[in-house]
Amino acid sequence: MIRTLGTVVVLAFTLAFGVTAQAQSWQEGKHYQTLDNPVRTASDEGIEVAEVFWYGCPHCYTFKPLVESWANQAPDDVNFVKLSAALGQSWEPHAYAFYALEAMGELDKVHDALFTALAGERRPLNTPEALADFVSGYDVDAEEFLNNYRSFGVRARVQQAQSKIRGARITGTPTMLVNGKYVISASMAGGHEAVLEVVDHLVERERAASQ
Repeated sequence: MIRTLGTVVVLAFTLAFGVTAQAQSWQEGKHYQTLDNPVRTASDEGIEVAEVFWYGCPHCYTFKPLVESWANQAPDDVNFVKLSAALGQSWEPHAYAFYALEAMGELDKVHDALFTALAGERRPLNTPEALADFVSGYDVDAEEFLNNYRSFGVRARVQQAQSKIRGARITGTPTMLVNGKYVISASMAGGHEAVLEVVDHLVERERAASQ
């Protein structure tokens, strides 16, 4: 009985030490970057975790099921948001498409299909008209899509997102931005799965700081 109890204590200590060692292994400046000038989050409540992506990015396509699974299990105090990046001129139509569909409340109908078409199949959906024709195949009104695509509200939303992305000094996708303060990419963390582990670590850090 004493030996069994001792074994349990040793095992518990080992597990606790392992968790602590893992948390301590994520190093600032190596596995993630802390912004000198944090960017604003969409809400003052909760902890914002933003995924910066591009529909045409094959790495984002690979990361997509992982980050979606993570988001579905995220704690209630985590606000998960997507930021569609326009880091180059050829990316802009896809950012406008994302925010137009979001404004219409139709994003869920086409989000997966746009990823498959652009990152998976490399289809040339690079104009508003081509994108409108594509989304119409998913029960989205093409004319309404174009009106939203060209609207002042969507243009402002695209510019707002790009300002936030530039402010965070993000130059590639996919990248995660935690609470407007911390930037994590696969090249920093050591892989897509590791990115989400670092995100969890930083979420815990922000949660502890707010208590």
